[in-house]
Amino acid sequence: MAFERPGESPIDYQQCRYGYSRLLFRGPKRDLEKPFIAFVGGTETYGKYVPKPFTALIEDRIGTACVNFGTVNSGVDAFVVDGSVLPICSKAKLTVVQVMGAHNMSNRFYSVHPRRNDRFLKASTLMRTIFREVDFTEFSFTRHLLMTLKTVSPSKFAVVEQELKAAWLARMELLLSKISGKVVLLWVADRAPASEPVGLELGLDPLFVDARMIEALRAKVHHYVEIVVPVELRARGTVGMLFPQLETAMAQEMYGPAVHEHVAEKLLPVLEPHV
Repeated sequence: MAFERPGESPIDYQQCRYGYSRLLFRGPKRDLEKPFIAFVGGTETYGKYVPKPFTALIEDRIGTACVNFGTVNSGVDAFVVDGSVLPICSKAKLTVVQVMGAHNMSNRFYSVHPRRNDRFLKASTLMRTIFREVDFTEFSFTRHLLMTLKTVSPSKFAVVEQELKAAWLARMELLLSKISGKVVLLWVADRAPASEPVGLELGLDPLFVDARMIEALRAKVHHYVEIVVPVELRARGTVGMLFPQLETAMAQEMYGPAVHEHVAEKLLPVLEPHV
């Protein structure tokens, strides 16, 4: 559903900060002195364009505050670099960590913005040496960068992809080690982790994360919940979503209320015993 005035958001996300964090999260702001469940993740956890994301739906059903630490287009780096979020998660009854892609984080080949992890900052000397034919000043976003690199040379890109996978696994292990309480690892995607990209396409989100990487983390978390979004729910498109008319294309790439309902239903049996 588009909004009447282009550019104006029809949803008041009540954005807020916690502790000394410079990240903006979806509100309303919760009292951290009372029992709560923490949710760490990207755009899906934030619930962009969705009136009630799965975090809010779960809160309604279990009666325990759910703190939404989702941030739009973030990667693992946003939370590892931040000095406030993970210590707060350690005080939660339970923390749900969404699996985010391996492309939006700094690595040996390129660096990203510390908070807006989808923003490409600069290529390393190693990257410039391998891809001498590429002008890196043309890129502002990681996905555009990687798609171009794979088109230029799939064989050289394979080296970059392996670095991203290794860096992601190390960064996720670091993130999990900083949360002292119980953690639920959450996979929400249009594909299962075992799926592989085809041809020159980068693949489906979360980019470059595969079954081997997930398996390596299983022993480090209390629960693992894998949700492959049913095709019929994805087919509902933007039904029930609220967004400015100018952001229609962006909204079409995101999950709507039906998917958030599905995620809440799948998570509830895992979360309820802990509240």
